[in-house]
Amino acid sequence: MTDFRLVVVSAGVSEPSSTRLLADRATQRVSALALQRGHAVTVTTVDLRELLPELPTAMSNQLLGPKFTRAVDALVGADALVVATPVYKAGASGLFTSFFQVLDNDLLIGKPVILAATAGTARHALVVDEELRALFAYLRTLPVPTSLFAATEDWTDKALGARIDRAAKELVLLMESGFARAVKDESWGAYQHSYGSAGGTELGIELDSDLMRLATGGSLRDSDEDPFDPRRQV
Repeated sequence: MTDFRLVVVSAGVSEPSSTRLLADRATQRVSALALQRGHAVTVTTVDLRELLPELPTAMSNQLLGPKFTRAVDALVGADALVVATPVYKAGASGLFTSFFQVLDNDLLIGKPVILAATAGTARHALVVDEELRALFAYLRTLPVPTSLFAATEDWTDKALGARIDRAAKELVLLMESGFARAVKDESWGAYQHSYGSAGGTELGIELDSDLMRLATGGSLRDSDEDPFDPRRQV
């Protein structure tokens, strides 16, 4: 039996939340299908409304608070994601997009994802495929072919359950493929990693340089001439 780690990211802010309900339904179906195929699924839920107090600092200077740090750690170890957002004014919520914009670009490479959204009207149905797919393509994830969208009238429609089943099966098959782990093990060096990306798994960062020592509050070696000293002869 293979153990999979599934992380659910919900941007619903109401209580109860239809966005969280859609994410939970997809998660339950993923867990049930995985169990039928001989896999156990450990689920971690990231409720973005709980991260709101830490979001401004994370966006302005990349300093992550304890809750934000735990969310990032969960994403680093995830085999797959279920992400869900409410739709406001024909777009994903600012809370949802801000969270993923703060993350390092390398954090989710190759991870399979179910994309989901809720709204009060079916007029917003294309937000998942037009906006969320673009965002997660930029993050180099693997969104499943079936996207999930639920307007008010969809909750009593059997078609929603059929789409959830299909998306869940696609996610389980992608987790079984092991693609995300293979990319990290075999092709990680082919990507352009920035300092601090992917939870510190990047390689080749020169930490023992003059600029890095100055940036961390240290000083230059005694034998070195300070390039920023105004008395320096040029």
